[in-house]
Amino acid sequence: MVEPIGNQYVVARPVYSENLFGEEHEKVHRCHKTFRDHLRVYFSCSSQKAKRIALGLFPIAFWLPAYRFKDWILNDIVSGISTGLVAVLQGLAFALLVNIPPGYGLYAAFFPVIIYFFFGSSRHISVGPFPVLSLMVGDAVMRIVPDVVGNSTMVNSSTIDEQRVMVAASVTFLAGIFQLLLGALQVGFIVIYLSQSLISGFTTAAAIHVVVSQLKFIFQLNVPGFNKPFGLFLTLENIFGQITKTNIADLITSLIILVVVFVVKEINSRYQTKLPVPIPIELIVLCCFAFSSRFQAPVAPDMEIFQSCIGDGFSIAIVGFAVAFSVAKVYSIKHDYSIDGNQELVAFGLSNIVGGAFKGFAASTSLSRSGVQESTGGKTQISGLLSAVIVMIVILAIGHLLEPLQKSVLAALALGNLKGMLMQFKEIGILWKKDKYDCSIWIVTFLAAIILGLDLGLAAGVGFELLTVVFRTQFPKCTVLANIGRNDVYKNRKDYKDIYEPEGVMIFRFPSPIFFANISFFKDKLIAAVGFNPLRVLRKRNKALRKIRRMLKNGELQVTPVSVTSLNQIELLYQPIDTANLPIQIDWNSDLPPNITVPRIEIHSIILDFSAVSFLDVSAMRVLKETLKEFVRVDVDIYIVGVHDGFLEKLERCEFFDEEVKQSMFFLTTHDAIRETYMSHKERERESEI
Repeated sequence: MVEPIGNQYVVARPVYSENLFGEEHEKVHRCHKTFRDHLRVYFSCSSQKAKRIALGLFPIAFWLPAYRFKDWILNDIVSGISTGLVAVLQGLAFALLVNIPPGYGLYAAFFPVIIYFFFGSSRHISVGPFPVLSLMVGDAVMRIVPDVVGNSTMVNSSTIDEQRVMVAASVTFLAGIFQLLLGALQVGFIVIYLSQSLISGFTTAAAIHVVVSQLKFIFQLNVPGFNKPFGLFLTLENIFGQITKTNIADLITSLIILVVVFVVKEINSRYQTKLPVPIPIELIVLCCFAFSSRFQAPVAPDMEIFQSCIGDGFSIAIVGFAVAFSVAKVYSIKHDYSIDGNQELVAFGLSNIVGGAFKGFAASTSLSRSGVQESTGGKTQISGLLSAVIVMIVILAIGHLLEPLQKSVLAALALGNLKGMLMQFKEIGILWKKDKYDCSIWIVTFLAAIILGLDLGLAAGVGFELLTVVFRTQFPKCTVLANIGRNDVYKNRKDYKDIYEPEGVMIFRFPSPIFFANISFFKDKLIAAVGFNPLRVLRKRNKALRKIRRMLKNGELQVTPVSVTSLNQIELLYQPIDTANLPIQIDWNSDLPPNITVPRIEIHSIILDFSAVSFLDVSAMRVLKETLKEFVRVDVDIYIVGVHDGFLEKLERCEFFDEEVKQSMFFLTTHDAIRETYMSHKERERESEI
């Protein structure tokens, strides 16, 4: 019974062990579904399920009928035009990262947007080129079609460009296939293995790679690409080796553009609440320089390239999805709607497949473009569709009015869009204060991506991230609890002044799953907390018992004669102490006969708080059982509290309980166990007095 008294409550109930609670409160019998049951449900068919699948596959069918035309259309038009202008410039600039002619960047800014409009579940992200993905595609391009050393004819240059475009398109197509397969297999949860710290460290390293890769265009130097570990340093070595050959005109032009772009972007950032739309500095620069382009017919991917780029395609698929989903999740929370990770995989998979077929390169979402689309009032993907219309107008209507752009100009524009990623260096100090593990993930991922390259660096970062999870569960922070405020609250005894510790009782909390890798750590920490090794005490007591039996036999101890049998039996030192036929009662913590020393034990009960133990594997179960037996054999009572029902059910299935380790050890809460230790200890004292 619970009675409220002001802002307090009084609880009156029995002391509950797990057994007693189960006897008083009947559990509902639940039939757990088997794998076959799940398959049957998954492949079953009904009109409701068909409708749900259709709406899930085409999210546009859900939000478009509810579109508030009068309230939203103007916002979407303004947002679409603003985003489209940025998309044009970024498509051109990021094409340099792929090492293909700039015009193909417009295809990557057009086709994926159209496909995502029908299949995407986010209403605010801007789909299209992203510098990290562009650089990853560019690495694959340079590995398969490297630069030609020495002089080359125009024919050779044109042929190389065509080959590189085909490689970029094929890798993008392959990445789309991977994303589509992952979405069909419903494994959108894979993004959880890429933490925010890992993504931040990886994208920052990618920004450094982008900066280095564009230096050759800014300086106008003939520097080959190095797609291998330490490639970034080899590129820098080549650049500085040819620095005297710098084209001063291109360098000055690039620096001026960089300064202007950074200044205007800073103005946009500081006065974003006062400006109706961000200043389109990229468009202004575009009006001074130009290019020509047109649509080209779709092509089939090259299967030979598929065989050489499986790893590239998979890493591009994962990184592209992770970045896009992270940004989409931020906006979905801000604007209170849900997104589906599996559907996002399908949407981006189809977007990249179509984009690759039309000679585009990998698409994800750009943080800056998405920021423009959302901050200018975009409400739905209609703004994204309008941005694609802007790109299409540039491709078809005014492309013939423009002349080819200088690569140094595009390189400067590409670098001008890296400010946000480069500013992520500030997160190192923030993460160090918040969580040392997350900070180490950031640093290791960053260094690995810088030294090993983006693909191997990402793999190394994920491996280290998973290693930190294992490390945290293998070596958790164990604590000894105490009663705070003389009530039913138990906290770390080191954190509070007003504590109460019941005499002879140790409360030990282990905040982690218990499995094969940390069971030894658990045992060591428990022994360190109680201050003695039960196995050593047991061995000492059995040795002392032998001496006592021998002294009794030799008449060195005077006791009342009783019938004693098997007096000369030699016990195994690690077996339970057998004093059943001993004519005396031994108190191991009192004075013993001369020449007999046994470590004294100051506690009579250990309470193990397993409320944070989510699972226990079979290997750890065996060691745990032996550990509990060791304490029981030296007359220390064990109480285990806070376990979930599945924990007990698993112990029963694995035949964990026996005559020494009993199910009666388990109690609902720490306070229940404390009350039980108190009553059991008092009862023993009364029995010893009698």
